[in-house]
Amino acid sequence: MVMLFQGKVEVLEEHNIFVRTVRFTFRLPSVLRLHNYVRVKRPNCIRFSRENVYVRDEHRCQYCVQKYPTRQLTLDHVVPAVQGGKKNWSNIVTCCISCNQKKGGRTPQQAGMRLIKKPDVPTWLPKLQEDFAYTQTPDAWKTYLFAS
Repeated sequence: MVMLFQGKVEVLEEHNIFVRTVRFTFRLPSVLRLHNYVRVKRPNCIRFSRENVYVRDEHRCQYCVQKYPTRQLTLDHVVPAVQGGKKNWSNIVTCCISCNQKKGGRTPQQAGMRLIKKPDVPTWLPKLQEDFAYTQTPDAWKTYLFAS
């Protein structure tokens, strides 16, 4: 809506829903066209979070290689926080509860454990949500999304 009021987009299709302000009533936009695209280049825009670490590591314990449901996973500091380890992509891995307890506050070398791969900043993550199905797509969008 802000971009519409700033004149940065053009309304191509509208919903049958009205938005009312103190002074105006207008139809809610359904399809917008951006006047100018400004590409923003970010070195890494993937947010560091528990779920994104699980996705990066494919929900697999980085010590015993087993795949687990989320409720049976935890995050592990490769270099423990008590030894100066940071909470970032390069020091946090997905770990099952039993391996995390076995490792404790030690490094993998100190605990006699081996990481299956070195943790690193991901350059991409697979999509976590499903794509729109054609039957679920609003009719006004179909012309723009599924054009051949």
